[in-house]
Amino acid sequence: MTGKVEICGVNTAKLKTLTADETSQLLLKTKNGDKEAREKLIEGNLRLVLSVIQKFTNRNENLDDLFQVGCIGLIKAIDNFDITQNVRLSTYGVPMIIGEIRRYLRDNSAIRVSRSVRDTAYKVMQIKETLTAQNQSEPTVEEIAAALGIKREDVVIAMDAVVEPLSLYEPVYNNGGDAIYVMDQVGDNKNTDESWLEQIALTEAIKRLSRREKHILALRFYEGKTQMEVSAEVGISQAQVSRLEKNAITQIKKSL
Repeated sequence: MTGKVEICGVNTAKLKTLTADETSQLLLKTKNGDKEAREKLIEGNLRLVLSVIQKFTNRNENLDDLFQVGCIGLIKAIDNFDITQNVRLSTYGVPMIIGEIRRYLRDNSAIRVSRSVRDTAYKVMQIKETLTAQNQSEPTVEEIAAALGIKREDVVIAMDAVVEPLSLYEPVYNNGGDAIYVMDQVGDNKNTDESWLEQIALTEAIKRLSRREKHILALRFYEGKTQMEVSAEVGISQAQVSRLEKNAITQIKKSL
């Protein structure tokens, strides 16, 4: 994906972004049937799709295809989003986009799976989307099994059977030097889907902070300075540093 600026005829360097207030207003208008607001909402969240498809670039799939499929997931997220819930669109949308891309990769897999297992997997994916839309959160395996009236083991087997396998020698990163392969990350508990989603949520939460709050957090937690040292550098009292730091951390926790 390095150096690729245009995807599906869209200049990704010029993608629009929306503030939290703009997103809320457009969501409300969209739910009232405003098609123009819906289009603006889709256009304003294409960067979210772009950030998600970067996770799948090591599969040698066509980026244009992944972007289009990701956009379908984004549209589903917008259409199914419940504005009465205290959840951000991005938090709800990322799993929907990932699910749509994984379904596309699964359906285009060269690995043959029995018809009964594939049918079960389709039902699992459908009920998963339904429960996610209803509860504004991803259901557990137990909840999916209960909704379908099947065993938990059958849900796990069906989902595992349609996941596209990766070669242990598939490169996952290459900056021009020695490449990092899948086998290098076997047993790595840090790079899970959950931690990746948390990182996206944390990045978005930090973006909502004021410039001064970002600067104070950077000095405190990246450079390891004391509140007194930060106070001297920023030019405010230690009490103000403490208050701003506490307020910033509280805002981040609420966002997460």
